Amino acid sequence: MTSPHFFIKLFVLVNSAALVTIPTLAKAEIVSWGNADTNLGKLTVSGWVRANYQDKDYSDNDHKLKFNAAKIDLKYDAKQFYGNVEYRCYQEDTLCDFSTLVNANLGYKLTADSRITVGLQDMPFGISRFWTSSWYGSSLDNVGLEDTHNLGINWQQQLGQNTRLDLAYFARDGGNYGGLGGAARYSANYVKPDNPSLDDTIKEKNMWVARVNQKIPLDSSPIKLNVGGSYWYSDLENNNGRTGHRNAWNIFSHLNYQKANLTVTAGQNRAKNESLVEPNYTTVGSFESKYYVANKANYYVANFDYHIDDFYKDYDLSPYISYAVFDKDQSGFATSFRTILGAQLDIHQFSLVTEYIMGKNDVFIGGDANSLAKGDFAGNSKLLNLLFIYKF
Repeated sequence: MTSPHFFIKLFVLVNSAALVTIPTLAKAEIVSWGNADTNLGKLTVSGWVRANYQDKDYSDNDHKLKFNAAKIDLKYDAKQFYGNVEYRCYQEDTLCDFSTLVNANLGYKLTADSRITVGLQDMPFGISRFWTSSWYGSSLDNVGLEDTHNLGINWQQQLGQNTRLDLAYFARDGGNYGGLGGAARYSANYVKPDNPSLDDTIKEKNMWVARVNQKIPLDSSPIKLNVGGSYWYSDLENNNGRTGHRNAWNIFSHLNYQKANLTVTAGQNRAKNESLVEPNYTTVGSFESKYYVANKANYYVANFDYHIDDFYKDYDLSPYISYAVFDKDQSGFATSFRTILGAQLDIHQFSLVTEYIMGKNDVFIGGDANSLAKGDFAGNSKLLNLLFIYKF
């Protein structure tokens, strides 16, 4: 009997080939029901299926095209209410051997300029959910400061035409899901260490987050500029009975000129875990991996992208570059770097993405569990990441 994995791979291969060989395909229609201007509302279903090919200078494990991940996204919008559910599954060895809920929330529109969202949602920390254009993500994602989703409530207020304010409270992290242990989660959170007798267990609770995003009017200039900042304070409950705190902040800016975009983020993370064993780093987990992250560091992220419509016939091209630095305070802790050179080619519902990733003291690019804390001995590591994406 033919394995179902065969049909998954065949589906991805056929769609990937269509990306570069069938430019006359009709554009995919958005699947939706209802009307957002009514009390009953509108439900929209979207997502993607993704295959990848990787070539690493630090491993020979890949070098093959395989199913990588799938996402389904449900969005609800009505006159008063709105909501979102995002679910993803990933393959390491078998189909969807790691699956996770990313978002599950419901919101209420207080006024045309004010709304409140309750449930599992991305935290309003940094300029947006993603700080770079890369599909692989920056190293701040692995640190747990970018693309973080926790359980709480967020109030969003539009102040005039140019100012947006977020005030949020998150009671706890987003939890773990289908996979191996406490690190089977999408967001990077503090988790129980592999050896609790040697390392303390930290639980982050009572997270207060505020963000302001300000548009800077430039009269008739073609340049569009946004600046802002965000702050994050929380309790870090140690299993030794003591409670520490996290204080994190960043400032950010986004500059747009026609098809070009530049985003810059700079900030600081200060986590006092009240550990009597190891006060300089804490165990973090995500994507079924556990590793250490330095408690005190400054960080910097820059991203530039450019969109070219109809680069060739109906193909659109978006090249980009991102650079992330995690500079630890503790003496002897090596700074972590990640640089990504990428380009995305789009035609209708198909995308081909090429990313060349260079990392140093990078837990997911040739590093180990100590990379984001003390550092590792791997030196500069490189990864070629090819993605074949079908969007629906």
